[in-house]
Amino acid sequence: MPAIARSIFVLVLALALPARAQVAEAGPLTGTMPSVDAADQTPLTPAAALKEMLRKDDKQAALQFANDLLVKNPRDVQVRFMRAVLLADMNKPKQAEKALDEMTQDFPELPEPYNNLAVMHANEGDLTGAEMYLQKAIAAQPNYVTARENLGDLYVALAAATYDKAAQMAPANGAIQKKLAMARELTTKLRSAR
Repeated sequence: MPAIARSIFVLVLALALPARAQVAEAGPLTGTMPSVDAADQTPLTPAAALKEMLRKDDKQAALQFANDLLVKNPRDVQVRFMRAVLLADMNKPKQAEKALDEMTQDFPELPEPYNNLAVMHANEGDLTGAEMYLQKAIAAQPNYVTARENLGDLYVALAAATYDKAAQMAPANGAIQKKLAMARELTTKLRSAR
């Protein structure tokens, strides 16, 4: 993957799922996880407890906790999403991709799994696959700004990579060199805007 695309594409993983997603709420948790919010003494949801574990950076325990939660409630979309994010963060891309792909099958109306699959594909150098997933995210939720922003970044990266290839083929072509310079400048500006 071109360095331009890799540097522009930001992994958008720590996001809240839309309110329209159905999330099952469980009772207070027991064991090593905190069972109440220290601030107001209300029971933590499974997703909130998992977020707390992730905040403490105990990835292996968080993964086990997520797996245990999903045995009890396999359709908990927030836990499934956080588990996929955790797998990606633990450098287990194939497992993360499988988890996100399963989410797109079970919850095709959610744009976040498509967006994260797009980012994973872009990081692997598959810009065509990344574009396809971003288009699916936008089709699922047309007002999902993150996917539209990532698609714009992807198109700029594709333009820069294409101009770079053309410049290699015709190094004396001044017009291509100018366009490549503009694309690289835009890439730098986009990167600093993040």
